[in-house]
Amino acid sequence: MSLNNRAQRLFLSSLSGILLALPWFQWHVGWVLLFALVPLLAVDDFFFERRKEYKSVQVFWHSYFSFFIWNLLTTWWIYFATDFGAVAAIILNSAFLAVVFWLYHIVRRRLGNSAGNIALIAFWIGFEFIYLHGRISWPWLTLGNGFANTVILVQWYEYTGILGGSLWVLVSNILLFYCYKNQCFSKHKLKRWQGLTALSLLWLLPMLWSFYLYRSAQAYTKSNRGVEVVVVQPNIDPYNEKFGGMTTEDQIIRFLNLADSLVDTNTLYVVGPETAIPIPIWENTIDDYKIIELLKQFAKKHPKVTIVIGASTYRLYPKGMKTTSSRLMRGSEQYYDSFNTALAISLCDSIQIYHKSKLVIGVEEIPYQNYFKPLGKLAINLGGSMSSLGTQKERTVFATYDDTLKVAPIICYESIYGDFVTGYVRNGAHFLMVITNDGWWRDTPGYKQHFSFSQLRAVETRRYLVRSANTGISGIISPQGEVLQKTKWWRETAIKAMVYPVAVETFYVHYGDYLGTMAAYLSLFILIMLLVYTAKKRIS
Repeated sequence: MSLNNRAQRLFLSSLSGILLALPWFQWHVGWVLLFALVPLLAVDDFFFERRKEYKSVQVFWHSYFSFFIWNLLTTWWIYFATDFGAVAAIILNSAFLAVVFWLYHIVRRRLGNSAGNIALIAFWIGFEFIYLHGRISWPWLTLGNGFANTVILVQWYEYTGILGGSLWVLVSNILLFYCYKNQCFSKHKLKRWQGLTALSLLWLLPMLWSFYLYRSAQAYTKSNRGVEVVVVQPNIDPYNEKFGGMTTEDQIIRFLNLADSLVDTNTLYVVGPETAIPIPIWENTIDDYKIIELLKQFAKKHPKVTIVIGASTYRLYPKGMKTTSSRLMRGSEQYYDSFNTALAISLCDSIQIYHKSKLVIGVEEIPYQNYFKPLGKLAINLGGSMSSLGTQKERTVFATYDDTLKVAPIICYESIYGDFVTGYVRNGAHFLMVITNDGWWRDTPGYKQHFSFSQLRAVETRRYLVRSANTGISGIISPQGEVLQKTKWWRETAIKAMVYPVAVETFYVHYGDYLGTMAAYLSLFILIMLLVYTAKKRIS
């Protein structure tokens, strides 16, 4: 296809955007990513071959168009929680990716094809790594997430995490493009076969390895004595009931009634969603609240049961003590913090507490608040504080009284961060719990995408994952990422299942996002080479 016509170039750019979006539509088409970038690479190649005629900024705008379509098609649903946040996320994320692609094109122009291809891989994965670990973070569209509905192809995430998926996608697209351009239509049969063989191996070997690991992972399914859990989906409308239309006591009674319908003498855990206790309670006097007493009475009725449930909490600090996120209490000299919290309540005297520590930008946190303190007032209120929430450094795990069983209380947004979740496992978690409230996004692809990412966390850690969502989807996921049970959207219900504790640490749990670290250092090296080359060029 000749690309001299701008409409043709825009068509290819839009085609890449559409192909990139398809795996996020819950269709089992993660494999589409293996060739989704090829049309955009063809556009890039057009400008590379005519670099004397066109400036590199053309690549930026064409790639921006592609990534804008991708972001718009997959994350438009943010609008239901915040219209400003949706616009900002779509525009800025598209721009960040376009800068990455534009830098790759500049390296290719200055340092040649080989350096350019290495730069594309390094810059993209390096960017994803920074996005996963930085304060400003929105890694929803990390390429490796696109296999969430085809986990059978990426069982090797237990070694690489989702960045391994991104690496597979990028190498595949580059090789496929050059196979198409230089080898598949070459007059030399040997060159054609070399390209096709390399491409076939790149696709088949990871898949075959994945199928092997899938069968091997069956050993995790019943490696220890089973633990019976009851997962509650109370289905309380977050817009009209949870934070005003229904009393907190009525909400807790609904939760307990649903749990009581399934709990028996073998049940060890009852799991409730994020902010199931919606009104803020002070941690300093937590035992004084009637709703806490209701939960403790349930625990007395079922003495084996530990209730894991979400809450909004405050913590008051002694005079002279404060944190970067704390606020001064009106009429007092003391500071306090507001948290999105998970509680573990049982017959034990003490209540175990974990504070959500990966916060949603613009909703729960204004990044670098020390420098932008006034912007804290702009944080969007989704039932919590109107300023940045507090966090904690360590990943707390909830342990049984005899310390023989530990679970990870992962709160909502935290579940999209693979390396973050491994922190719970390194601290001893035998299986994972995700508590969330996805009702803000209404009946859109958002809550479905969020649920599917939990399948990747199960594969990476080889842990059972128990998920309680206020309005759905709640469910049980195996260490192979298979959905064993799940609820329907907007149903008041509860489910019961047997999960099996796992103590083994995977390679990824041990080493985390090492691929991202390597890519970040390689990116820095390439950028230094680019600067040196540019400086020499100007001097000469």
